[in-house]
Amino acid sequence: MPSTAENPSGPAVATAATATATAAVATAVEERVTARVITDDPLYRKIPVALRFAPAEPLAVRIVFPAGLSPEGTDNEWVLPRALLEAGLQAPSGTGDVRVWPCGRVQAVVEFHSPEGVAVIQFDSAALRRFLRRTYASATRSA
Repeated sequence: MPSTAENPSGPAVATAATATATAAVATAVEERVTARVITDDPLYRKIPVALRFAPAEPLAVRIVFPAGLSPEGTDNEWVLPRALLEAGLQAPSGTGDVRVWPCGRVQAVVEFHSPEGVAVIQFDSAALRRFLRRTYASATRSA
């Protein structure tokens, strides 16, 4: 009898567990994009932003700003409905802490409201659409 039949934690079981864990990790989506901070200054500031999606939260996406932008010196992460981001690419959407709207044909604006103030960030619409397509493809694979 093969050793894997006698030993349930043998190589065959370990390989199956590793494959399952790898498949779960493979369905997470992260897209790094460059965005622009919009202020009343005529020159805008480019910042790196991470867009994240986890299959464990299929209705949400995360927008993560680098630590240098927060007064605490830590990454600033906003969680918002994936549907809000998608709808905001077509028409103004949102009434709460996060609002999204198209800005011309190739840009989208995401406005973040917090007790500390308001941040207005401009993204390339194509980058947001690409990210959303990847999240839907990921959710389909994990289903």
